[in-house]
Amino acid sequence: MTEAGRPAVAEYDAAFAGYVALIDQDESVFKVLSDQIGDVTRRFDGASDTRGDYRYAPGKWSLKEVIGHLSDTERVFAYRTLRIGRGDATALPGFDDKSYVLQMHAEDLPLIDLVHDWQAVRASTLTLFRNLPAVAWQRCGTVSDHLISVRALAYIIAGHTRHHLEVIDARYGE
Repeated sequence: MTEAGRPAVAEYDAAFAGYVALIDQDESVFKVLSDQIGDVTRRFDGASDTRGDYRYAPGKWSLKEVIGHLSDTERVFAYRTLRIGRGDATALPGFDDKSYVLQMHAEDLPLIDLVHDWQAVRASTLTLFRNLPAVAWQRCGTVSDHLISVRALAYIIAGHTRHHLEVIDARYGE
């Protein structure tokens, strides 16, 4: 397992700067990614489907939709990691995360199933990052016409999850 350090600002689009910034300079991105499994599990352990359907305001995502969004987004970013990490120079498209949320129909799914799905996605993401050779961490590719590095993708995934956990804590209450 090789951790290549914090990405330079030039290694990702400015749209992701907020996510990267949520990982402190002295934090190991592997530790953050691993610890988030417990963070998510604790928040939803024993939570009811009624709780999962809660929206803090009209038009905002339900807790189920947030968890589903975390899974979908991480899958897309892990796929990007795989492609770029393996040296595939094909430019990759963006994706519309809001339409993914609409199409998942989270209201029809049990909250615990969505949490278990996210846990499985994260376990797979961790395995992918742990098994990348050192050279892969320095590789860059193109996503949505912007340069991105493998190490930036690790920080973006961790920061994206941290962002949504902070929103859950601030807006969804107990």
